Amino acid sequence: MIVKTNLNSIGFFFIFGYYKSFFRQILKHKLIIFLFTIISFAGAAQKIKYPSSLIADSLSTNANAVVRLNHQEISISSQRNMTVFINRIVTVYNKNGLGAVDAISGYDKSRTLNSIEAIIYDAFGNEIKKIKRKDFIDQSAVSGSTLFSDDRVVYLDYTPINYPFTVNFSCEIETSSTALIPKWMPISDYYVGIEKSTLNVTYKNDLGFKKKEFNLDNFKVKKTLDTSTQLSYSIEGVVPQKPEDLSPDFIKIYPRVIMGLENFNLEGVDGTAKNWKEYGQWFSEKILNGTCDLPEQTVIKIKSLIGSETDPIKKAKIVYQYLQNKSRYISVQVGIGGFKPMLASDVDRLSYGDCKALSNYTRALLNAVDVPAFYTELYGDSDKIDIESDFTSVQGNHVILAIPNQNDYVFLECTSQDDPFGFQANFTDDRNVVIIKPEGGEIVRTKNYEGKANSQDSKGNFTILETGELKGSIEIVSQGTQYGRKFSLEKMQPSDKESRYKSYWNNINNLNIKNVSFVNDKDKIIFTEKVQISADSYGTISGNKIFFVPNAYNQYTSNIKKSRNRKTPFEIKRGFIDNDEITITLPAGFAIEALPENVEWSNKFGVYKSELIKKDGLNLIYKRSLFMKRGLYPKEDFEEYRQFIEKVKRNDNSKMIIVKN
Repeated sequence: MIVKTNLNSIGFFFIFGYYKSFFRQILKHKLIIFLFTIISFAGAAQKIKYPSSLIADSLSTNANAVVRLNHQEISISSQRNMTVFINRIVTVYNKNGLGAVDAISGYDKSRTLNSIEAIIYDAFGNEIKKIKRKDFIDQSAVSGSTLFSDDRVVYLDYTPINYPFTVNFSCEIETSSTALIPKWMPISDYYVGIEKSTLNVTYKNDLGFKKKEFNLDNFKVKKTLDTSTQLSYSIEGVVPQKPEDLSPDFIKIYPRVIMGLENFNLEGVDGTAKNWKEYGQWFSEKILNGTCDLPEQTVIKIKSLIGSETDPIKKAKIVYQYLQNKSRYISVQVGIGGFKPMLASDVDRLSYGDCKALSNYTRALLNAVDVPAFYTELYGDSDKIDIESDFTSVQGNHVILAIPNQNDYVFLECTSQDDPFGFQANFTDDRNVVIIKPEGGEIVRTKNYEGKANSQDSKGNFTILETGELKGSIEIVSQGTQYGRKFSLEKMQPSDKESRYKSYWNNINNLNIKNVSFVNDKDKIIFTEKVQISADSYGTISGNKIFFVPNAYNQYTSNIKKSRNRKTPFEIKRGFIDNDEITITLPAGFAIEALPENVEWSNKFGVYKSELIKKDGLNLIYKRSLFMKRGLYPKEDFEEYRQFIEKVKRNDNSKMIIVKN
């Protein structure tokens, strides 16, 4: 509606009545004069939508963004047809909230992007831009690879002039892959309020539709419909969630619904699977079959490398080393390029591939030398996320390889050129996975790296000079999950290594890294660091005394905030043990005046011990050990845990005093 500058009384009161509910909110916020100015002088009026002033304070306080509406509509009309419509309206308050817009969609040869658009509104709800499909960025889902040229991603690239602003995004995808029903996660990030989120699903009753719900009651999710052909959920008025120290993984504590079909289609291939056994049989026959052929010269080469070796695991080690030397990894999510892995012969020719391709290629190499190996789907992440053993569906984001070893399996990460054979810590460890065998799928658990196996043993020395300067050296030996956090050091640039050590030893001011060397024993999976350091003014001089901390090399410095109204349990995801033994040499002519007390504490979370042993007048030995137990603990125990860590920190930073004779 066009409105002239000189409004007559009829026109004015028409507009005022139309926007009266909006005016009430503006009056609350003392902006009435500003709005009247807009009405009187704008030259044109437009329909106002989603003004940020209408958002409840409870949702906007501490929010980077507020989801005004997130509506997901899934329609499964047959085994080979599914349509997904999304309408997402988000008000963004700052740059940290831009990710909440989530205005992105993909398409490929089995997914058609029927429509996509976005409308941008300013803080007052005035439309400032309409973005059609041609204005979205449309690019390859995998940069630099022609192998995945059919896989495209379309996303909104909008730079706001002012905050807050609102995006009304909608898109519709049509696909034949009904095995990949999107999950519903109404709460998907921290510091995001939610006015309303809904899910509507319709499906034919002969497809074997199924669902599994998580954490719905904790957030008052309403199931508004659940019949043989329809399913609906809604949630309203969710205040922004704040992360808490040591919270379990996001999906373990917030609501979600996963869905699947017993009669489905994946990448143009029909399937039926009521359990993991049937799923494995179908995947082996319909997806993996015919993908393992290798050139004859490659088979001859790999057999010559094996030679007379007969032990399957030793054969597998030789093959794994060949893979790591030959191939490189292209980072591609499962599903990009289809679920059928690239042919082994193509990987052999190109010497690169994604996780599916490289795992399947390794499987082909092992088959060539009579070592059985199985394609394995899982969710790879530093958080331990299980494949749901009682819910048969496509759930993983990663593929590895499983090799039978007596009554167990050795798992290979085929995307890494550096991992030791069979090493899994910190990405694929301790979680349920599905092994795909010709006779059927099998849920197994990957290796759990137990706490005391995740060790860091340090032996070293340092000398305190009369000036307070520290000079010392240390050897640090790491295994298990601690190995996994260390072994990449050897390939870092010198400046990055120095930055890493200055961060690790942030308790030492004026730190100077003199020399660094590493030994990476991949057979024993042990990583050794040897470091020489110095630091001016490590000791504080006061008159004829020097104050310094005996624990120079391994202080616990992380801060854990108090949590008066903690909402979530807390988790120590991987246990560990640190053992330190450091020889301390004092400057000539000084004597010990005061030492920290020897202590030993233990509780449900761990065990801590430290002691100082006098060898002679100028030499002491500082010993320290900290063992932390993995576990999921109730929120009520958090304060006890925090106090335990505070005691460790205080003791680690305890000073000793030496005095000049």
